[in-house]
Amino acid sequence: MAQEIAEKVGCVSASRYEEIVAELRKLVETTTRAQFTIGDYALEIEPMRQPGGSAPADELFSVEKSLVRVADDIGLSYSQVKRARWTASRWPQERRQRGVSHTVHEILAGIADEQERFETILNPPQPRGKWTPDEAKRRVGRQVERPVTPEEKVRAIHTLAASEEVAAKVTGDLLRRPEVMAQVEPKDKVRAVEELTRDDQVAAAVAPSFLRRPEVVARVAPAEKVKVVEELTRDDHVAAEVTTGLLRRPDVAARAMADDTARHQVNHAQVERGRQAREHFEQTNPVAPAIRQIDRTVEFLDLVTACHAFVAAAGRVVPGLRDRQLSDDEKAVIRENCARVKATLDWVETAVDTGKVDMDGELARLLQGE
Repeated sequence: MAQEIAEKVGCVSASRYEEIVAELRKLVETTTRAQFTIGDYALEIEPMRQPGGSAPADELFSVEKSLVRVADDIGLSYSQVKRARWTASRWPQERRQRGVSHTVHEILAGIADEQERFETILNPPQPRGKWTPDEAKRRVGRQVERPVTPEEKVRAIHTLAASEEVAAKVTGDLLRRPEVMAQVEPKDKVRAVEELTRDDQVAAAVAPSFLRRPEVVARVAPAEKVKVVEELTRDDHVAAEVTTGLLRRPDVAARAMADDTARHQVNHAQVERGRQAREHFEQTNPVAPAIRQIDRTVEFLDLVTACHAFVAAAGRVVPGLRDRQLSDDEKAVIRENCARVKATLDWVETAVDTGKVDMDGELARLLQGE
């Protein structure tokens, strides 16, 4: 039973199959001759013209009109007659090969060099030793109907996915196959990710998953990390939460405070926070007037104490300068500090006399040592 099945082709026996193929070869041979005959007659009606040539001015029909009339009169399409004419022009009768279909002749007609074309048809591909339409297409670099090699299959997929809608569907299916993605080159994966995340909504959805992967973040360049943090902390609320968390890390806080601007901003923020808290207390707390009176007394005592401490310190230190020669740099430093002291004393007197404690820009810069 197995031997009978093995000897059958489709629903016929192997011997009957060979009989059918022999008959079909005769028909193909006849069809090939017929197609070449159509092409030869079409060439007789409208010979091929050299590139850039022109038809006689008195001819009644253009090439296309002539071929259309022939096609209509014999019941074929214009494209069939046009292809037959062109194929016949590429294969003189003495170069046409028996046993090779008109379809193969038409495909190999695409070989531009005449000598190469004539030699190629005499050397069918091995191991079969005969031409098929797909083998002819492979020879001239066209897409085959039954792709075999990976390159041919890729080309077929590209052809089928020429439509953007089809390509999008295919791409989505392929991206869900881990074994496929594992074989994609890293640079192509990067390009794919960039294309897929051009939509801001998609990019926003993908970014958090990347940022939660330590092994990914570890491979990002420091400069790029800084850019990411800056972008993510443009919102003041987010920036405040992140900054608070970072300043709880001793090493980070120490490096941040080494920056003069950052340190000044932190100090300014502390003073401002204290001022706001004090204003809120004074505006909302019923005991604020009593506390304010006590504060004024404390401020008076603090100011007197500060003056006394300065005078006492100067009285103790200045006598030690007797017979001591200071360098020019040391003298410059002392004079600079004396100027600050004098400016401060003027400010104190103004505050005492007028109650105004605001300082102008020049005084502020002087007190800050600028």
